[in-house]
Amino acid sequence: MQRRYLALWFPYLASERLRRRGSAGPDERPLVLVEKDHGALRLADCDSQAVALGLTRGLTLADARARIPELTVVEADPAADRRLVEWLAALCDRFTPLVALDPPHGLVLDITGCAHLFGGEAALRQRVGRSMDWLGLTVFASIAGTPQAARALSRFGRCAISFPGEDEQRTLPLPVSALEAPSQTVIALSRAGLKTLGDLAGRPSHTLAARFGEGLVTKLRRILGHEDARITPLRPPPDCVVERHFPDPLQDTKGLEEIVARLLGEAGRLLEARGEGGRAFEVSFFRSDGAVRRLQLETGRPSRDVAAILRLYRERIDSLADPLDPGFGYDAIRLSVPVCEPLGTPQASLDGRAVEEEAVADLVDRLVTRFGRERVLRFVARDSHQPEQEAALVPAAAKSNEALPWPVAQPDEPPARPLQLFEPPQPVETLAEVPDGPPLRFRWRRVLYEIARAEGPERIAPDWWRDGPGEHTRDYYRVEDAQGRRFWLFRAGLYGRETTSPRWYLHGLFA
Repeated sequence: MQRRYLALWFPYLASERLRRRGSAGPDERPLVLVEKDHGALRLADCDSQAVALGLTRGLTLADARARIPELTVVEADPAADRRLVEWLAALCDRFTPLVALDPPHGLVLDITGCAHLFGGEAALRQRVGRSMDWLGLTVFASIAGTPQAARALSRFGRCAISFPGEDEQRTLPLPVSALEAPSQTVIALSRAGLKTLGDLAGRPSHTLAARFGEGLVTKLRRILGHEDARITPLRPPPDCVVERHFPDPLQDTKGLEEIVARLLGEAGRLLEARGEGGRAFEVSFFRSDGAVRRLQLETGRPSRDVAAILRLYRERIDSLADPLDPGFGYDAIRLSVPVCEPLGTPQASLDGRAVEEEAVADLVDRLVTRFGRERVLRFVARDSHQPEQEAALVPAAAKSNEALPWPVAQPDEPPARPLQLFEPPQPVETLAEVPDGPPLRFRWRRVLYEIARAEGPERIAPDWWRDGPGEHTRDYYRVEDAQGRRFWLFRAGLYGRETTSPRWYLHGLFA
């Protein structure tokens, strides 16, 4: 299928942003936005009135005031302009999931295979134009077979739609400024009598490349439609997308769950045909005023169970601090599955463990949906001999394919590790018969404990690749005092080899 692109250019975006906010002064006065350039204030943008009066970007503010004394001057805010363009990109996401920024003040939409949903390319272009006009924004929109051709036609031409095979014919009359090359290059081309892209296309490409660089020739080929350079969308395209568009804005929020359930069923059938299930789901609600609300759902395992996912959707709706507000109504609802994984047909387990695991997984999914991924954690084993690094907390919904098995305790043997460790280990004062032997007594929190039994040592070397060469070897002892209390002590440092005065620490208590 031949690619099709819709380029949008907002020539007065900065000034119209200020007009929409009501902070640009009276509408009858021309508006310019200025920025400092090498100590001088220059025009960064102009509204339509200022452009009609002959003002252009790059002109100094002093020259502009000399020509038009009555000017409304506002400092430029590129960050605010970018935020508005990104908001417009989210609005255009209702037309296609492939939307890319096209600086300055533009967007490019990959509408391949999407136009028929809106009645064709002409109807889609008109619908986008009406949406922008409703927002009070001026937009020039063109459709072509490459992003560069669509951009050139929207910014330097007046062709609305270049049908397949017409890109070269439509772009040849454009001026050489459509290449958007450096000013000295444009001047050099004009002095050589090359004023249009057609003039350049008639010259040998190797001659142009030798004089002006291969980049100019490459861009010329792309504008003429000879080479397609795909866009990089703001949001990665999901693996599976289903959506509903409404002829009239939907204001009845009671029917939203039924529509979402239908979309889940449709997505489930698509995933089942591919032998896959979804790990992440996103429901997007597109309001008629341009606002977009997205709800993310996540599962701990691949799933296409409509009932289970719908329960997560209800949990997500109930946990919203800001409830869904349809405003003037929803134009479209989209269900995206950004993460898919293989999922076979489930089989029954004879021991019943599969049912238990599924119930636990459902509980984790509901907790994650209500409290967030980073607030629902579980312990996993790590490949380390250091006691405090043998376990780690990870999100419970994270994949566990590479999880290590937990060590299995020997039957009829006491536990080798306490269930809970002190972090950090607490220093104690000890008395031992020999420097490298077990302690006879120790003082902890001002209390003296007499040791009746001791087992050890269990020598644990440091993880040199993680802790570095400065860490000492540890000798751990399981000790019991006269009252039957059991402690886990270790001596840090080998006497005579790593230190002359080893330190003792209490690392945990046995139950």
